[in-house]
Amino acid sequence: MVCKRASTSSLGYVYRALIYLQSKQYLTLHTIDDVHPTDIFSLAPTKTAILSASGSSSIHIHSTTAQDFPLQQTIPGAHKLGIHHLVTNNEGNKAASSGFEGEAKIWGVNQDSGEWGELGSLKGEYKGTEIWAIALSADGSYLASTSIDGKISVWDLNAEGMPKIREYETKGSYGMSVDLSADGRFTASGHESGSIYIFDNDSGRMSHSLASLIKPVRAVSFSPASKLLAAAGDARVIALYDVLSGEQVANLSGHGAWILSLDWSDTGEYLLSGSYDSKAKIWSVDTRSCVATHSHGDKPLWAAKWLPKTTRSEMFALGGGSKAISFYREAAG
Repeated sequence: MVCKRASTSSLGYVYRALIYLQSKQYLTLHTIDDVHPTDIFSLAPTKTAILSASGSSSIHIHSTTAQDFPLQQTIPGAHKLGIHHLVTNNEGNKAASSGFEGEAKIWGVNQDSGEWGELGSLKGEYKGTEIWAIALSADGSYLASTSIDGKISVWDLNAEGMPKIREYETKGSYGMSVDLSADGRFTASGHESGSIYIFDNDSGRMSHSLASLIKPVRAVSFSPASKLLAAAGDARVIALYDVLSGEQVANLSGHGAWILSLDWSDTGEYLLSGSYDSKAKIWSVDTRSCVATHSHGDKPLWAAKWLPKTTRSEMFALGGGSKAISFYREAAG
């Protein structure tokens, strides 16, 4: 399905032609039903698999190289109260999860068996610092986390004991989302108050307090080149910011409910969003327009993720209240 904007009568024909030229077509490749017994809150892809997490306690790993996306491994009891965030590094050999009990766990792949296992756990130091959103650095060396009291922490996962090496102060609003730039220079956070911050990891200081979205910010995501930051949430708008200047350069509108998930394509040409309105949208960053829309049933769409580019066509995966994971690939031109 293609996103359409209202056209004027004088430019109707030309405008319809432009919409056609800017559209992208994706086909449903496969759907895995009943992956989890509750809502799927997070998806985290690697080069050969996709990890999924839900309100239940287990993490599932499905192969993305086989045609029917078979289940490879289940990690039972990963978090006793359920899991709301799950992330992987670029190489796909390290992952992190955060659960409703307020802890984060770090996972790694055994080189001999290929099985995922726990490497360690991270906890808040005192009441009010329970870990919520998390992000892994591209190389898997660092984890950024948000907390209920607004503090943003950065942890060194390669050092003994995985110590906290940075703690950024904000104005105390619940940290709902976080991301680390691919070049490792910046940490960004989105908050319940609508505030968005960018921090310089080298200096340990705040670089920018960005123009607020007024309402809770549920997703922040740096572009692959670390030049743009996308932020979205309850305002139903995706804001794009220039990372170096802090200037807001675009607003992308079209979702009918909270925006819950943001993910950039490998090249940074397209941005994928998932919403409580059950829809995923693909946005052209160059034209600042929506070029495709897909519905994921009639339940909230909590997670929308691109799969790493391989020999296959461009692909993405969706997960949410339907308890299923659906895979889509770009139609042949």
